[in-house]
Parts: sequence; structure tokens; C-alpha cells
Amino acid sequence: MLKAELKPYKLIFKKPGGTSRGVLTEKPSWFITVYDSSLPAVKGVGECSLIPNLSPDDLPGIEEKIAFVCENIDTLQEDYHETLIRWPALRFSVETALMDLKTGGKRLLYPSSFTRGEVGIPINGLIWMGGVEDMLRQIEDKLSSGFSCLKLKIGALDFEAEFTVLQQLRNRFSKDYLELRVDANGAFSPSQAPNVLERLARLDVHSIEQPIKAGQWQEMARLCESTPIPIALDEELIGVNTLEEKKKLAATIRPQYLILKPSLTGGFKASREWIEVAEKNNIGWWVTSALESNIGLNAIAQWTFTLNNPMPQGLGTGQVFSNNVSAPLFIKNGYLWRSAR
Repeated sequence: MLKAELKPYKLIFKKPGGTSRGVLTEKPSWFITVYDSSLPAVKGVGECSLIPNLSPDDLPGIEEKIAFVCENIDTLQEDYHETLIRWPALRFSVETALMDLKTGGKRLLYPSSFTRGEVGIPINGLIWMGGVEDMLRQIEDKLSSGFSCLKLKIGALDFEAEFTVLQQLRNRFSKDYLELRVDANGAFSPSQAPNVLERLARLDVHSIEQPIKAGQWQEMARLCESTPIPIALDEELIGVNTLEEKKKLAATIRPQYLILKPSLTGGFKASREWIEVAEKNNIGWWVTSALESNIGLNAIAQWTFTLNNPMPQGLGTGQVFSNNVSAPLFIKNGYLWRSAR
């Protein structure tokens, strides 16, 4: 008989993380441990990690919901994908905990050359919103660490200031040397967005994530149809849970890319559905962590490696916390590595 326990864990940012939705200084997570009562020494662990004011699971009753899942894990193990379809972070934590238990409780879900420490995963360096000087310092740090792809959060400062930072970068490094991605987190209005996109195109920006707020499908579709740079959907995927809904979104908006965050899409099974829909519609995609601790990031990185996507992935957020849990993950020369141990 399966049993489960939960442990709340508050992640503290080393420095405040600025986005167009506000500044993050901490975020809540819960670790769910699953084991068989006949073999209690072998435990699988998953992480339910929330981004305040963004995660669908960020509701007043979330801790009670997690407790309910833990108390009923034995009966839920067969149908949790359906039962927890509207609780993506919780669904992801159950999925990974059960996988970890099945593979021996060693946090080794997908054995590969990545988990053996032989191959790294190319990732983008994340630049948080802040003052211009602060952003420039972050950029210099990432460049000196060997990153060839940077993702800059935009939309919180005056756009002219943000554009100046991007322009300085592009003046120093061509698109062949440095890939620039931007993430607006829905900061611009449908009327502002075309001008923003046109100006970013002059700087050979690779792509922009979520230029306008989610939920405006027709406006987003018009942008994607005429945009001079690729548009990637991020928040737009949140709450789109069934396969039919995913097909409808892809067919309606027809974006250039999808950004898959297992804690926000409902885990690996749900994310694989998005990949199938994307590829049938000639839409590109990549995987990004959603500020999980190393528990969640370790699982996401192992899964991502199996997908054989050569693009830089968004898996570099494990270093932003002052109290992250230990894991064999490290970043070197713009790649995420996992040491074999």
C-alpha cells in the first residue's frame, strides 16, 4: 500500500527577481514523499512548486489539497492525471514522486548520458528586470560564465531603457555569437505590441515570450500572423488542460513557439501532449523550469534531455535561491550538467 508525506519548503531568492508582474523575494514549495508501506526505506520525491499570482494551484486551500492527495495516494495513483487536471504543480509532483519510487528512489528518473555526466544541456542565461546598471551587471556575469544565449525579462522598466540595454548588447555581439530572447510576461497592450516587435526585430532578437496578456486569443493570433520576430506562448498555456483545448489554441493562435513548464502545464505527460500538438502544427518549442528547487529541476532536466531538442532550454534557475536543496546539478559554459553519483 502506498503512503505519502508532505514537507513545506519556502525558497528564498538570493536577490529579488523582477518581472512585469512584480518582484519575487520568496516562493512556496512542498516536497511530496511517496513510499510503499512494505518497503518504507525506498522513497520517491516530487515537488509542488508555486509561483505566486501565476500558478493555478496558488489557491487558499492548496495545503489542504496536498494533504488530501497524500492521505489518498494509494487510490489516486491510478487516475491522478484526471483527478488533478486543474492542479498542474500538484499533478507534476505526484507524477515525479511515483516515477522516482518506481526507479528506486534515487532521483534518477531517466538514465542517460546526461545523468552519467557525459553530456550537458544548452541553456539560456536569465536576466531579471531591474535598473539598467543592475541588468548590465547581470549580463556581464552571464557572458563571462560562457553563455551564448540570454533571456531578458522586459516590460517593467521604461521600454526605451530596456531597448537601450538590448541595443548595447547587439552592438557588441552579432546574432551569430549571442542569441537574445526576451520575455514580456504580458506587459504590452495589443496596440503597443506591434511597435515593440518591429523595434526588437531590428536587433535580431530571437523571440519574445508572451508580448500581451494571456486570454486574448484573437489579438495574439493577429500578432503571430504578422510579427517580424517569432512569438512564444508561455502564460497562454496555463489552464489549457485537455487535448482538445490544446489543439484549439494551437489552431487559433498559430504561434511560432510554445514554452513548456511542467509545473504549470501539469507534468511530463501533459507536456508531451503539447509537444505532439506543436509538431503537428509546425510550431517550435522548448522547456523551461518554473523556479522549482533542485528537486523539481533535476526531474525536468532529465526529462528534457530525452526530448533531443538542440535549442537552448530554460533550465538555469536553480542558482537563484539562497537555500536550495543539494543536487548534482551545476552550470558550466552555458550548459546545465549533472554529475554522476
